[in-house]
Amino acid sequence: MEFSLIDRIRERTAQGRDDVRLGIGDDAALLAVPPGQELAVAIDTMIEGVHFPRGTAAADIGWKSLAVNLSDLAAMGATPAWALLALTLQNADVEFIDNFATGFAQLAKAYRLALVGGDTTRGALTVSVAVHGFVPPGKALTRAGAQIGDAVLVTGTLGDAAGGLRLVQQNGRGDAQSDYLIERLNRPTPRIAAGLALRERASACIDISDGLLADLGHICEISGVGADVDADLLPRSSALLDLFDDAVSREFALSGGDDYELCFTVPMRHVAAVQADLAKLGCGATRIGRIVEGDRIHVRDRDGQRLEQSRKGWDHFSA
Repeated sequence: MEFSLIDRIRERTAQGRDDVRLGIGDDAALLAVPPGQELAVAIDTMIEGVHFPRGTAAADIGWKSLAVNLSDLAAMGATPAWALLALTLQNADVEFIDNFATGFAQLAKAYRLALVGGDTTRGALTVSVAVHGFVPPGKALTRAGAQIGDAVLVTGTLGDAAGGLRLVQQNGRGDAQSDYLIERLNRPTPRIAAGLALRERASACIDISDGLLADLGHICEISGVGADVDADLLPRSSALLDLFDDAVSREFALSGGDDYELCFTVPMRHVAAVQADLAKLGCGATRIGRIVEGDRIHVRDRDGQRLEQSRKGWDHFSA
């Protein structure tokens, strides 16, 4: 049965690439890294009830399991190439496998990403995906490099996924705005094109998985700087603002997580050009603050007064 499940996944995710010398079906894949490229590798694990609500559609789980990893490649300015999949299931559910593979393949095909191997086993529903991408030597975006005076920007809108999760927990409302937020939760868009556009322009970059404050905090820690964030500049969708009040939507934007937008820093003189370029890509970029001296992030209101934040973002091992 295990091998028939693997065959079903392979059939639905088939993607031809010349750099895949040997893919699914052997003990290991044989892959060729193109000359003049470095290999960027990332891995994430998703567990039912932790990273996606119980009852999430299998196709959405397939999409999201790949999307969260592609978002890591986007944050590095890397072009996607290959993936490995480890799938743990409670039973050999053929319908689940077919729908999961369909959702996975929908996103993979958009980036010509080839699934080149993996594993299936029995247990609580868990999905681990490892992705591989290419980046020219010395051109990768990293979390280090933010400089005092740099602007802090984010792509897209923030807080939508947290709003979608709240709606799922409350059994939703069934209208277009609710559907939009839940879609943002279940099918995030990896900002691959934005990451490529930010090569040699962003001084630091990270994807927003655990929440803006938590992830910007990683940039600040590694770069040895602090940041001021203007709460009034946080980009929030009309759906989020219509369904939640300002205080709740702001909390979602600051610490909700799961949006998989990019947070990055650029010298102030490059802000307008970067915003114009990312607008052409359809995701846009909003300046939300600046890098400052120190080692803390402060959120400020329109009068410059600090706003205390009780929560910075997701932590797997918090009490």
